[in-house]
Amino acid sequence: MFNAQLTLISLLMFTSLLSISQPIFASTDAKMPKADLVIVDKSNAKLSLLRKGKTLKSYRIALGESPKGHKLTEGDQRTPQGRYILDYKKSNSTYYKAIHISYPNAEDILRAQALGIDPGGQIMIHGQNPNSSLPPEEAQKFNWTDGCIAITNKEMDEIWLMIDEGTPIEIWP
Repeated sequence: MFNAQLTLISLLMFTSLLSISQPIFASTDAKMPKADLVIVDKSNAKLSLLRKGKTLKSYRIALGESPKGHKLTEGDQRTPQGRYILDYKKSNSTYYKAIHISYPNAEDILRAQALGIDPGGQIMIHGQNPNSSLPPEEAQKFNWTDGCIAITNKEMDEIWLMIDEGTPIEIWP
């Protein structure tokens, strides 16, 4: 009788633990608020996730080696300025994970055509440089990308869950 009661108590405790643990693990993504706008302030090296006009979270970013001004051409080490769309996610990026920015837009293409130059492309929000010898937080103090927006891998995991494809991004000077 005692063994049956002990087994029943153990079984009840186990199932109650399962019912507690499963929702916690399953709801991690569900409870993460989704951003409806991303703002990058290049002059303050800051990326902010917003929802209904309120900032959910902000991050320190690294940019290209020539961060001032709008990206004009391939290889100019600049991050574009303007309004774009985060149009797809890339889970197997060289820089951990990446979210693509829809640069160049129609205005960028017209400007490049008028100047007779290639506007470039493949601008992303991405994680850390796998070849860096610096700790992630230290690396974020330097502009090291080719024009992309870099964050730490830990931050990328968080942003990855908070941004859906199709989210607008505004990149300010």
